[in-house]
Order: sequence, then structure tokens, then C-alpha cells
Amino acid sequence: MSEERAERSDGKMVKMEIDYSPTVDQRLPECEKMAKEGKLQEAIESLCSLEKQTRTASDMLSTSRILVAVVQMCYEAKDWDALNENIMFLTKRRSQLKQAVAKMVQECYKYVDAITDLTIKLRLIDTLRTVTAGKIYVEIERARLTKTLAGIKEQSGEVKEAASILQELQVETYGSMEKKEKVEFILEQMRLCIAVKDYIRTQIISKKINTKFFTEDGTEESKLKYYNLMIQVDLHEGSYLSICKHYRAIYDTPCILEDSSKWQQALKSVVLYVILSPYENEQSDLVHRISEDKKLEEIPKYKDLLKLFTTMELMRWASLVEDYGKELRDGSPDSPATDIFSYSEEGQKRWKDLKNRVVEHNIRIMAKYYTRITMKRMAGLLDLSIDESEEFLSSLVVNKTIYAKVDRLAGIINFQRPKDPNDLLNDWSHKLNSLMSLVNKTTHLIAKEEMIHNLQ
Repeated sequence: MSEERAERSDGKMVKMEIDYSPTVDQRLPECEKMAKEGKLQEAIESLCSLEKQTRTASDMLSTSRILVAVVQMCYEAKDWDALNENIMFLTKRRSQLKQAVAKMVQECYKYVDAITDLTIKLRLIDTLRTVTAGKIYVEIERARLTKTLAGIKEQSGEVKEAASILQELQVETYGSMEKKEKVEFILEQMRLCIAVKDYIRTQIISKKINTKFFTEDGTEESKLKYYNLMIQVDLHEGSYLSICKHYRAIYDTPCILEDSSKWQQALKSVVLYVILSPYENEQSDLVHRISEDKKLEEIPKYKDLLKLFTTMELMRWASLVEDYGKELRDGSPDSPATDIFSYSEEGQKRWKDLKNRVVEHNIRIMAKYYTRITMKRMAGLLDLSIDESEEFLSSLVVNKTIYAKVDRLAGIINFQRPKDPNDLLNDWSHKLNSLMSLVNKTTHLIAKEEMIHNLQ
């Protein structure tokens, strides 16, 4: 906006009619002197009469200087009532200039951090939030004030109220706010939602952040904060594959890759969570991509464990616990364990899920190598009872991971998928063509032999 044009509160663009700068230059020092002598009210009244003239003449710069001077004098005199009253009064003046209000609000925002008395600070924040409500030209100041208020509420133990206050802001719609600051606000909203265990709202808010933003320079701290919050959400949901992806994003961060202990812990988490994820195409693809990472060489135990799940062979749970149990749960001096399989309730649940994944892997291998198998034999290979084996098999069939039909009376499982009639006909046609080609070739060879013998 040029200095000669200003915008009024009703949105009308106006041109400066009279320049009151010389008058303001003369009047301001006089009023400041009066305020210091204890005549604050008289100084404010003098400035308010001049403010009416500058506002009517659309002199934006002079009006801004007067508004800022009024709040400065109130602040220096520590007259908090006068400060709050004048903020409200000057904002509501008829045809007030938007730029002048913005300058005054920006000046008052500095006082919020400077004031130590909590009651006075809260009252000033409340006043400023009231005068900035619904005004686009001071939306950034309102957002920052709201964030400060939420911080105060959280410190006093009112976390639910803090989350509610911060959720009022739709910062993603603020055109004047920098992208980095917007992300910080959204991350704070997510953090407070998790603090009050509102995971559904956290999921919704998280979608406001485009992860491409984290590829820009100087965003590493925000990236780590975002993915750590998302891990908390997905841990609550029990979505292991999503957690694996979040840890992969953390692992790919330059500041993590620089610290060997940090990237090792991140890579261990990636390996364990991808193993804990139920089998599907995406999980299988991710397992193979992770297994190609050269840095797995530095954590051999985890590399070997991952290899077990990519090798088409049966695993025994007892031998897996013997070989990897201590490393996964307690760690070793040169390779500390993650908290994934800790001895907490959550850790025990994940340990049980690991056993389930081993069983599911074994059933998939059986479905690959066997066409038919008895329930007794399958239970023996799985080290489970017949009922438990049947339960695991049923869940895999329901999830369409494998195909199987169970003859419970005979105790036989059939892994062979019934063929489509078209496939059967095509197969029969192909076999018939092969047979006829073979007969034709045989006939030709016999005829050839007969001719050779006749010649002799």
C-alpha cells in the first residue's frame, strides 16, 4: 500500500487529503511530556482530538503514529485499565484506517511478552483478541496471541481448554502467514489434540500439512516433530505399516543420518514395524526395499531377522526367540534395544503380534509348497494346537492372503484354488495341442525311419 492511499475499516480505499505530519511531530513530544508528569488522561485526550483530524483526512501514517503513541504512554504509565480501554476505543472509531489499527495491534503484541503479571497479561490478550476478531489484516497477530493464550492455559493445567482455543484457528487459510509458521501452528494443534487423546481430530488436522514441505531447507525440526506426532497417533490406531513409513521418513532426514546412534535406532524401528505389519502387497514390497539398504550391514541381527521373513522357508518361534529375543528386548552393549518390545503392556502386545506374524508367514509358505495337508501335520509344523492353527488359517483366508478349504471331518486342508471354466478350457486346449504336435512329430519320425530302412 502506498503512503498516499489508505483503507478504511469498511473496505473503502481513500486518498490522503491533508498531511498532518508536522502537527503530529510537534504534538507527540508535548503529550509524552504531559504523560510523564502524570497528566496521562489529558495527553490522551489531546492526541484523540488530533487523531480525529488525521483519520478524517485519511493521513494513515500520522494516524498510526498517534495510535501507537497512545498505547505506549498507557504502557509506560503502567495504567492497564487505560491501555485496554483505549485499544477498544481507538479500534471502534468510525472509518478507522486498517493500517493504523494493524500498527497499534503489533505494538501491543510486544507488551504481551513483556508483562509478567499473569492477570494483566490475560486481560490484555483478551482485549486484543476481541478487537482482532474477524479482521483479516491482523489475522497473524490474532493467531500468535491465541497461541500464547493456549500456552498459558496449558501451563496452568487446563489442557482441554488450551486445545479448544487453538483449534479455533484455521491458519491454513491465512494468506499473509509464512508457510513455516503455519506448519508450526498446525503441529501445536496436533500436539494438544494428542494431549487430550483426541486422535481422530489429530488425523484430520495432520492432513492440512503437505509432506512435500519437509523437503525444503530448514524444515528438519518441523519434520521430526510432525512424524513423531504421527507415530503417536498410529500407535494408538495400531497401524504398524504407517508407523514404519513414518520411521522411514525420520531415518531419511539428514540430521538423523549424521548421527549413527540415531539412524540405527530409526532403522531398527523401520525393520521391526514392517515385520509387525500384516502381509499385503505394499508390505511385501516395502520389506524387499528395506532389505536392500546397505546400512543394514551395521545392525546384522536386524538384517538377519528381516531376511527370515523374505526367505521362503518355515521359521520356528522357539529358535527365533532364542536367537533374537535378547537383542530385540534388552539389546546389547554396542546396540541398544528399541522400546518396541519393552516389558510394558504395549510391548507385550507387540511381542505377541510378532509371534502371530511368524505363524502367518509359515502358513503362507505351506500354501505355496503344499496342495493338501492334514490339520495335524500343519499344527505340528506351526508348534500350535489344532484349534489355534485353524484360527490363524481362517483369519488369513478371510483377509484373502491365501486360498484354502478345510475338510474338518477328514482333517484335511486343500490349498489348491479351483480353476475358472475358461482357464480349464484353455488348459485343456493347450494340452491337446501339445499332444497332437507330439503325435505328429512321432508319426513323422517313424515314417522317416521306415524310408531309411527301405532304402537299405
